[in-house]
Amino acid sequence: MEKILKVAIIGCGGIARSHAEAYNNHPNAKLVACCDLLEDKARAFAEKYEIGAYYTDYRELFEKEDLDAVSITTWNSAHKPIAIDALRAGLNVLCEKPMALNTAEALEMERAANETGKLLQIGFVRRFESTSEVIRNFYTGGTLGDVYYAKAQYLRRNGCPGGWFGDKSFSGGGPLIDLGVHVIDLVRYLTGRPMPVSVYGYTFDNLGRNRAKHNIPKGGYKRDYEFAGKFDFRYTVEDFAGADIRFDNGLVLHVEASFNLNLKDNVGKIELFGTKSALQLDDHVELYGVVDDYYMNMTPQGLAKNERVQMFQGEIEHFADCCLNGTPCLAPAEDGVVLMKILDAIYESARTHRSVEIR
Repeated sequence: MEKILKVAIIGCGGIARSHAEAYNNHPNAKLVACCDLLEDKARAFAEKYEIGAYYTDYRELFEKEDLDAVSITTWNSAHKPIAIDALRAGLNVLCEKPMALNTAEALEMERAANETGKLLQIGFVRRFESTSEVIRNFYTGGTLGDVYYAKAQYLRRNGCPGGWFGDKSFSGGGPLIDLGVHVIDLVRYLTGRPMPVSVYGYTFDNLGRNRAKHNIPKGGYKRDYEFAGKFDFRYTVEDFAGADIRFDNGLVLHVEASFNLNLKDNVGKIELFGTKSALQLDDHVELYGVVDDYYMNMTPQGLAKNERVQMFQGEIEHFADCCLNGTPCLAPAEDGVVLMKILDAIYESARTHRSVEIR
C-alpha cells in the first residue's frame, strides 16, 4: 500500500495557492486541512482546493487533525512560533522563506528540528527551477572554471506591496528579505553553498507609499495586498537594498533588490563570472566564453523554461519525498540560518555604514 502524506497549510494567502495546487497534483499527498486568522478566508480556501476542514487557530488544528506535515505560508513574524510548535507536535515542516525575522529566531527553529528529529525544509523554491541542476553541473564540471564574481538583481519599478509586506514588524524588512533572499540563496546554491564571511550593504527609503506621493502611479501600485481594515499595517520597510557579499571560497556576490525604483522595466537575473566562461540566468540560461579563439554565446537546448508552477511542484514533490522516504533535503534549515545571517549583516551594515563580518 502506498504511503500518503497528510498535510495542512497554515496561512491562506497568495503563496499558499501555489502550495495547494502542487499538493493536489501529487499522487501521494493529501491536503487534510487549512488555517488562517480570517475565517472567511480559510473557508474560501478550503472550498477552492477541496480541503475537508479549516481552522482559525493552528493549535486547534494540531490537536484535532491526523497530520504528517504542514506548509507554513503566513507572514514572516509567525514562522518561528508555528514551526516550533509543529515540530514539537511531531510534524515535518515546509516553511516559506525567509526562514524567520532574524538569525536568533532561525537558530531556535533549527534547534527545535534537531531536538525533535523532524524535517524543517525552507522554501527556497528557486533551487527547484528546471535550470538549477544544469547550472550546478556547469559549476561542478568545470565549464565555468573558477567562479569569482556574481551579480544578482531582483528589481521592481513600482511593485511596492501593501499590507504586511511593508510593515517591518510583520515582514522583518522590505525587498531584501522578500526578493533578495531568493537570488542570494540561488547563487549560493549554484556555486556549491560557500559560507559568507563579510558584507557591505546599503538601503534606501526615498520612494514608496507615504514617502514620495508624486511618484505613486495613477491608480496605485500594481500589487496591493490590503486587508480591508482587518489589521493596522504601516509602511516601514526599505524601498531598495544592495550589498556586496564575500564568501570563504573567494566569490564576491553583488546583489540588488527593490520594491520601488525608477527604472525602465522590472529586472530579474543572475550572472556568474568564471575563469573559463560566464553564465546569465533569467527565464533561460546563456553561456559566454571563448572556443578555439572565438567569442561564443551558447544557449543549452532542451531545457524547460523556468516557470512558477514547475518550481513549486518540484519543491512540494521533494518535500513529500523527504517526508515519505527519508531522502536528504536539498533546502535544509541550516541553509536558512546562513541566509538569515547574511540578511542580518546587510541590514546592520546599512545601519552603521560599515562592513560587517559574519561568524
